[in-house]
Amino acid sequence: MKYFVAADEDRRLDAAARRTLRGSFVALSDGVTHYELTGPDGGELAVLVGGLTIPLSYWDGLAARLHARGLRTLAYSAYGRGYSDRVRGRYDEALFVRQLAELTSALDPTPPRHVVGTSMGALVAMAHANLHPESVATLTVVGPAGLGERPRAQRLLGSDLLAGFVARRFGRKLLEGHLGHNVRDPALSARLVATVREAYRYEGSLYAFFQTLQRFPLYERQDLFRGTGNLRLPVLLVWGDDDQVTPITHLDTVQELLRPRQTHVITECGHMAPYERPDDVGDLLASFAVPHPDRLEP
Repeated sequence: MKYFVAADEDRRLDAAARRTLRGSFVALSDGVTHYELTGPDGGELAVLVGGLTIPLSYWDGLAARLHARGLRTLAYSAYGRGYSDRVRGRYDEALFVRQLAELTSALDPTPPRHVVGTSMGALVAMAHANLHPESVATLTVVGPAGLGERPRAQRLLGSDLLAGFVARRFGRKLLEGHLGHNVRDPALSARLVATVREAYRYEGSLYAFFQTLQRFPLYERQDLFRGTGNLRLPVLLVWGDDDQVTPITHLDTVQELLRPRQTHVITECGHMAPYERPDDVGDLLASFAVPHPDRLEP
């Protein structure tokens, strides 16, 4: 699919625009990444890896809870999300894993770190752990994508011509329809949609979203889960019991493959547990990570 700018993308993400935004920016090999490195000095670092659509502000509530529990946090927007660059290229797994590795190396050169991934970000976090296991102190996986068969409708995106047509004609509607299934509380859902919609006013945003749907392997990732389980890292698994995006019906499979040290199901919670229940998730994560368990021997 060729790069395009949607009709309602009326802003350009450049240095002038970024001067009006919160947070910090760093140039990496594929583009500029928007990040916030915050929390108590001397605290162990939790790196927060977001999903398909979310900007770094998604993590605000969780970050505040982790700070109160003594952890520092590194939140960032993946390429094409929030206020990180819209890359004119392939939004595949290699791109996002490379972004995570380069960002952490640039900002925190003394691993290991606690890595937290939600939804698609859980796949990025696991792929990163498989490449750099020595850099991961603990791994927290929340409502992970990666299981189930690829839906027939998404298979149609394999055609660049058709994917481009759908993205231009129906992209905004499909994006907001996806967001509407993420959060159980209507008020929180509306706030999330407004936040994402604001970031999607920048040129190249819908291209990035649909390129990711085309190029990132979001389904049938059993080998990635199994390989991560074989690393014998301390893993925490968290899932909302009312997840409508990555259904909790996959819980048993994930437990078998990933072999987490701890599993917690959060009741009356949708797909975005760190956003919907930040205190609950923060307390679970902090208790698991600090002091973090010793690694298991292979």
